[in-house]
Amino acid sequence: MSITAFSFPTEIQFGIGARRLVAAHLREAGYQRPLLVTDKALATLPILNEFKTHLTGLDIAVFSGVSGNPAASQVTAGAAAFSRHGADCIIGFGGGAALDVAKLVGVAVTHPGDIIEYAWDHPAVRTIEHPVPYLVALPTTAGTGSEVGRASVISEDDSHLKRVVFNPKLLAKCVFADPELTLSLPPHITAATGIDALTHNIESYLSPAYHPLCDGIALEGTRIAARALLTAVTEPNNLQARSDMMMASMLGAIAFQKDLGAVHACAHALGAVCDLHHGLANALMIDTVLAWNQPEVPAKFDELAHVAGVAGGGEAFIAWLSQLKAEVGIEGGLSAHGVKHEQIPQLAAIANQDLCHQTNPRVCTETDFNRLFSAAM
Repeated sequence: MSITAFSFPTEIQFGIGARRLVAAHLREAGYQRPLLVTDKALATLPILNEFKTHLTGLDIAVFSGVSGNPAASQVTAGAAAFSRHGADCIIGFGGGAALDVAKLVGVAVTHPGDIIEYAWDHPAVRTIEHPVPYLVALPTTAGTGSEVGRASVISEDDSHLKRVVFNPKLLAKCVFADPELTLSLPPHITAATGIDALTHNIESYLSPAYHPLCDGIALEGTRIAARALLTAVTEPNNLQARSDMMMASMLGAIAFQKDLGAVHACAHALGAVCDLHHGLANALMIDTVLAWNQPEVPAKFDELAHVAGVAGGGEAFIAWLSQLKAEVGIEGGLSAHGVKHEQIPQLAAIANQDLCHQTNPRVCTETDFNRLFSAAM
């Protein structure tokens, strides 16, 4: 077992077998009663039971009430499970949904009010002012990078609108990034989460915000994902490709503190209106939105083509993305995935309200979003 340890700023234990280090880490930090937060699907799979065999010496309770696009009620239920168990720390185990909920459970058990009130765009936003429970995170997908993020995306239960809670206190104290945990992912989830990671890196780089540190990280994340994603999908037991995608996912999440763009604004709307998987929603919009963006920042697209190993410059990069999507099994437009033409006005209105497009390289209006969704159908 070869584990690499580094901090940026989160302490990360990266490598095959990293999951076996969690129990010793928690015991050494003085914790004994973790609440393990995961999703309904993972709770039924051998991967969770195998992980629990490595948690010897700890008194564990499992909360597996996370499903789909995570909602505020799931955070409330997780906080109740934390209190029932008398937990003293949290283990987040899963994809972006489970990790986002795990981070917010820590806020809910130490702060009053509805968790949505802590979203940064809430009209009466509350401050996360108290310490939150000790959190460690184990990603089981290579997509959102939520394990290294200081934000959580949560949906309102009634409207399904996505809200973002952002605070450095949400950062995990330690991440155990074990590529073996992604081996059981089916190809379509590997593909969708992989495109999500690639989108984070691309949109972060294209953002006009000034952050050269994030630019460098985003370009390296793009380079790694470009060479590894197809292999991870077509050779699911290839641990080098799985490791590369897990690293690209974390790089994308670190980079997007610089902010994202219109692809994510569209994806958030598709999640709210159509309940589409976030990675799939990004994949269905990315080439349409990027083709619209490319004339605004052609030199940046040329650089993306260079790091991805695509000859022919920025326009060729967009064509390569379309081909990559097909090769990993993401085919058809929005209509092939259940989106109706009559939903476009609602989608455009929600995307226009989303904060992500404020850092898109090209200014977007609601009319533009109407056109982009129509083009992607």
